[in-house]
Amino acid sequence: MGAVRLPELPARYNAAETFIDAHRGVRDERVAIRCQGRSVTYAELCANVDRCGNALRELGVGIEQRVVILCLDTPEFVYAFFGAIKIGAIPVPTNTLLTPRDLTYILNDSRAVAVIASGPLVQKVLDVRRDAPRLRHVIASGPERAPDVLSLDQLLAASDDELSPVDTTPDDACMWMYSSGTTGFPKGAVHLQHDMIYACDTYGAAVLGTTENDRHFTVSPLFHSYGLGNGVFFPLRVGASTVYKPERSTPDLVYGLIAQERPTIFFTAPTFYAALLAYPEADFKYDLSSVRACVSAGEALPKALFDQWKRRFGMEILDGIGATEMMHIFISNFPGKARGGTSGTPVRGYVSKIVDDDGKELGPGETGNLWVSGDSCAAYYWNKHDKTKAAFKGEWYVTGDKYHLDADGYYTYEGRSDDMLKVSGQWVSPAEVEAALMEHPAVLECGVVGAKDKDDLVKPRAFVLLKNGRQPSDELAEELKAFVKGRITPYKYPRWIEFVAELPKTATGKIQRFKLRERA
Repeated sequence: MGAVRLPELPARYNAAETFIDAHRGVRDERVAIRCQGRSVTYAELCANVDRCGNALRELGVGIEQRVVILCLDTPEFVYAFFGAIKIGAIPVPTNTLLTPRDLTYILNDSRAVAVIASGPLVQKVLDVRRDAPRLRHVIASGPERAPDVLSLDQLLAASDDELSPVDTTPDDACMWMYSSGTTGFPKGAVHLQHDMIYACDTYGAAVLGTTENDRHFTVSPLFHSYGLGNGVFFPLRVGASTVYKPERSTPDLVYGLIAQERPTIFFTAPTFYAALLAYPEADFKYDLSSVRACVSAGEALPKALFDQWKRRFGMEILDGIGATEMMHIFISNFPGKARGGTSGTPVRGYVSKIVDDDGKELGPGETGNLWVSGDSCAAYYWNKHDKTKAAFKGEWYVTGDKYHLDADGYYTYEGRSDDMLKVSGQWVSPAEVEAALMEHPAVLECGVVGAKDKDDLVKPRAFVLLKNGRQPSDELAEELKAFVKGRITPYKYPRWIEFVAELPKTATGKIQRFKLRERA
């Protein structure tokens, strides 16, 4: 396929040159980051990134050594991220909600020599420190102190505020992103120095159209590739500003921050759009008029949520599909052309195709496996040879998603390859059943998996979270079954409806269907 690399990069290139150094002396007094009422200017950002890089170098962190970043969404995340990149070390943004088992795994799998953690998260690291023998330094951001823990604030204060980037190439390793790990241990996707700028100059330019006058606000966390693009590399590519919130997300907090900080582009996942829509319309006091674009990713956005959001706020949600392995979104709806219930069309710079299990390309309307090609693709999985061979086929990345393409070139999600159900001899997409359930006015969220009936045959089972004020009942369960039958092919309806108080999810809002399968 040979996707064009945008822009053409010099033989010696370090990503921090684009996202940090390019702003020095150009927009020093402009605001780069807003966080909890505090502003960080571009001059302060550049200085603190350089201080962090110098501090890490002084601690003996060398080129290609891994630095785990276990930070909440704060400016210190960015200082650590680009400070490491600038000295040729490899930042590893890490899920702040990891279990001790998975954190230990990542520390040892990455062979991290240092961890930079937000104060409230430091104890997580200390609890597993003795199980990570290569870990030399634990660095705490914020006022919290503990024995044998270094203070990031003190390190920054003692370090020089100028640092030249190490001599790397566009194809050197830049950072690792661990997959969500919905099954088994997470996989470390190795991204290169050119991957972020490629995502910026494709999706960031063609879909978002971000300029220095924009302000981004991402609810999805920075440690996830979706949030990292939304809140770090897209705005910093063009000198825009970005809003961070280390607090737990609630509709009141998020609506309040939109009204207060006046972002122009808003990002979250379908789960949180549902929570925002569940917020009462009566006496709604928040001003969202600054927002020009709303973006969704992480899982497919149901058409019902798209329609409800547009009806309530008069704005489209630009749903898309991305992947940790692809850095960010590669198929997306575009402003003015969004179609609810679809992931949109390929972003310039990416090529997608739908193939059968033998790799043969399928035609419009046929459900198959989604493959994508583009130059922001990870090079490989660290220490996972067999998984690398299965996922990366030459220029193509095998996403593990089932899709179909319509006659107009729009891609529609059908489920994960291992989520598809064979019911009455025919394939059933859990996503299609979920989308039908979501259209019912009583349903806030739902997840559909396969379960065996008394004859040991697989049928759909739905786990349903009701909106406030709606009570579970046998009558409502039957009503939901009939409702689905009236909207999609009848054999696809859920044979069982189980009402739940919450759905198991990853930190990024994806429903963990493997946990639902265990319950089913």
